[in-house]
Amino acid sequence: MRRLLLVIGILLLFATEILRVYFIMPFPGSQHANTIDLAYLIDRHRIGLRLFGLFLVLWSLFFWSPPTRAARSTPIFRGPSPTRKRSLGPKIALAIVALFYVAIFYFFNFRFEADKMFYQPRNKIFATAATNTIDPRRLVIGVVINHQARAYPIQLIGYHHQVQDTIGNTPVMITYCTVCRTGRVYSPMVNGKQENFRLVGMDHFNAMFEDATTNSWWRQATGLAIAGPLKNARLNEIPSSQSTLAEWLQQYPDSKILQPDTTYAKHYAALVNYDNGMIDGSLEKRDSGSWKAKSWVVGVISGHQAKAYDWNWLTKHPLIQDTIGNQPILLYLSDTANFIVLSRIVDGQTLYFSSVAQPRSSPPVAQPRSGNVLIDSSTHSIWTPEGRCISGALKDRQLQPVQSYQEFWHSWSYFHPQTTSYGIH
Repeated sequence: MRRLLLVIGILLLFATEILRVYFIMPFPGSQHANTIDLAYLIDRHRIGLRLFGLFLVLWSLFFWSPPTRAARSTPIFRGPSPTRKRSLGPKIALAIVALFYVAIFYFFNFRFEADKMFYQPRNKIFATAATNTIDPRRLVIGVVINHQARAYPIQLIGYHHQVQDTIGNTPVMITYCTVCRTGRVYSPMVNGKQENFRLVGMDHFNAMFEDATTNSWWRQATGLAIAGPLKNARLNEIPSSQSTLAEWLQQYPDSKILQPDTTYAKHYAALVNYDNGMIDGSLEKRDSGSWKAKSWVVGVISGHQAKAYDWNWLTKHPLIQDTIGNQPILLYLSDTANFIVLSRIVDGQTLYFSSVAQPRSSPPVAQPRSGNVLIDSSTHSIWTPEGRCISGALKDRQLQPVQSYQEFWHSWSYFHPQTTSYGIH
């Protein structure tokens, strides 16, 4: 019995440290099962579990009172007649186990935890287009609030995972998960209070944040609380878009651009090839095929309907006109990096478009690399790929953007299980 208590105590100590982190970090096999509730239970009670495991170990070693004298004469580790050399064996074994536990405790509490690997920027520096140091070919997550525009390079927020900021007097939380290729912008307001979040781990390969007030865990891709007191609550998403910085500045020349924090230059450098999917890491590298786990898709949600568009298909058919639920949309790739999704409804009428080279007679406007414009078949008005009418009966009208994302197929299909797909499988 004494030996059994000792073994249980040791296993409990090791399991508490290892499983608490294993279930929410990308260790082999850890992200395929639904273990968030168990991980949260261990995390919330880790101090009690440690104390109980330590109690069992100490009780079995120092406070156990055997019921008989014969039992008292029986050593913990049975074997041949004891000698001084043999009696040191159990003590050495316990010392090795203790040292191993100290090592496990250190690594799983100070090295392997997400917020010990990915830090928030110490200095949030923003530049204008004139003073910007970011390559204009870099992908950014762009946000406009109250006529103020800001761009956040994915290479930077991909390392930080989240950056809290204020745009147009509105607090925002810019998030990105490189393993899912998901950029999302949320309001950090929870129950009427501006909340602070820390990166706590992953759920099915998606970044997960913990709020400081209730310690609930929130999924990055959906803004859904999946564990804790606020389980099933959802953060309010703020509209955003992904494009190259050059494309963003064409639309918003007065935008401010987040600049690198030199403290993390080495970490940014590790993501230098992330934008084009050529990064070395298997968790973040693009699969050039279609409908593979790491294939790119453009995901669109309208009401309760979700649809994914294969990126390879889109590069061959850059103008897609479709309907999701009751929403007629236009999905347009102006080049191999920039895409936009717009509503095709103007004044209650659904428009149909074709893409043509910009006519010489049309007014000069800032154009993407393709130099193409859109023409609707009803009024023959000319539209920019961003949805602004520049000539014709509908001049100065603006097609409304529909929230869309570039994402890995494994992420989109898991977090939107009812999604339909567009493109050849």
